[in-house]
Amino acid sequence: MRRILMTASLVALAGPALAEGELQLYNWGNYTSPELLEKFKAETGITVTVTDYDSNDTALAKVEAGGSGFDLVVPSANYVPIWIEKGLIQELDLTKIPNHGNIAPEWMSVDYDNGRKFTIPWQWGTTGIGVNKSVYGGDINTSAIWLDPPEELKGKINVTPEMNDVMALAIMYEGGEPCTEDTEILKKVRDRLLTAKPHWMSMDYGMEDKMATNDVPASVYWNGAIMRARLKNPDVQYGYPKEGYVVWMDQVALLKDAANVEEAYQFLNFIAAPENAAMISAFARYANGIAGSDAFMPDDMKDAPEVVVPAEFKDKGKFIPTCSAKAQEYYTAIWTELQK
Repeated sequence: MRRILMTASLVALAGPALAEGELQLYNWGNYTSPELLEKFKAETGITVTVTDYDSNDTALAKVEAGGSGFDLVVPSANYVPIWIEKGLIQELDLTKIPNHGNIAPEWMSVDYDNGRKFTIPWQWGTTGIGVNKSVYGGDINTSAIWLDPPEELKGKINVTPEMNDVMALAIMYEGGEPCTEDTEILKKVRDRLLTAKPHWMSMDYGMEDKMATNDVPASVYWNGAIMRARLKNPDVQYGYPKEGYVVWMDQVALLKDAANVEEAYQFLNFIAAPENAAMISAFARYANGIAGSDAFMPDDMKDAPEVVVPAEFKDKGKFIPTCSAKAQEYYTAIWTELQK
């Protein structure tokens, strides 16, 4: 998922005349290190063009419509089975990815792509709460910050418009499990969200800069973006809701109709090298799924509270599975009502 978002844009890295190929990468906004692409071009002669999107649904709809022209896409874990089921991505030829073995064991054996036959890890992180402590000095490790806001934060809270993240956080706050079909829990969630919404200031992306400049005092958001905000403004801190927070992973997949397949394989192998995975993390400030990358990570990430989950909250994180059609129907109905 995920995850520091800017307005959709097209970013092309121009290079010297030695370019031997091109590659079209469809990725979350402000999530791709320019230095990484420069290094890739220097080593391979391949120019990578990055087109941004702001949500999993946007990416899926764009590609499913056909004729996107993209080669690689970066879906979140709970969307990978959907991409596979729809036949939009292709099974990888692992003989062309010798660095495939660098994938960390805990990220190799995953339910949504066991053995990593379709995807290569990009980054993983959490969805929690960023709070400016100069505005609110109380406990920030709770979803009450946005679902039952303290007086200091009423009218000053942003909620990221990511349905699955928001619904999962709200469900866990009410004592349920992500993807639940329990209508009693979901009625509580609906009522809670509708009661809380008047106390929110917005449902938007782009919180890194808005929190760094004190324009938004609190936001449901992604950990790496909040770390980037903190590096600009030390009053910004990240909270892990004790009722439960979301753990997610984004990974790179090869589209079924990719035109630049060999170039794509070179890129997939490139990002599975530890030093290159660390470059991805150093830019967006999220952890990655490549073993050995820790040795190349920036020092300020090795003990960053947004990246290293405090021991007391480690068991509170929940990985969102791919929800059933019935659960999605319920969630969409609640979400639609919340948008009114």
